[in-house]
Amino acid sequence: MQARLDYYSIAPEAATIMVEFEKYVKSTNLDSALVELVKTRASQINGCAFCIDMHTKDARANGETEQRLYGLNAWRETDYYSEKERAALALTEAITEISNHDISDELYNKVREQFNEKDFVDLVYAINTINSWNRLAITMRAVPGRYQPN
Repeated sequence: MQARLDYYSIAPEAATIMVEFEKYVKSTNLDSALVELVKTRASQINGCAFCIDMHTKDARANGETEQRLYGLNAWRETDYYSEKERAALALTEAITEISNHDISDELYNKVREQFNEKDFVDLVYAINTINSWNRLAITMRAVPGRYQPN
């Protein structure tokens, strides 16, 4: 696979805004392990190999287990995700696939039972950020496999 364009160097102002958005997500009270699960799940749904590679590596570097990463695309069928993680993953799937359905009041209420207002809004920003990164990486054919966690 070969990358199409280096969007960072072609539009550095936009890339800087995306990086700042990512920095904001990292500055929130959201648990970094939960954020990596969300990023990985959205990337699985979108089929973004670059982001799956990146976020599974970041998750492992932060202590995430192989079992939880391998089971992520079937999280509903497992017992090793917390209720908070399950709520976040359900919201991730709903937002990522929003063109197929609305965000139901039932889902909203379920997620709000686990997240206060600020954390809920930050979670939605986190989900939107990874969906934006996925769309950039897929369109520009970012090459997976080279990323190494800091």
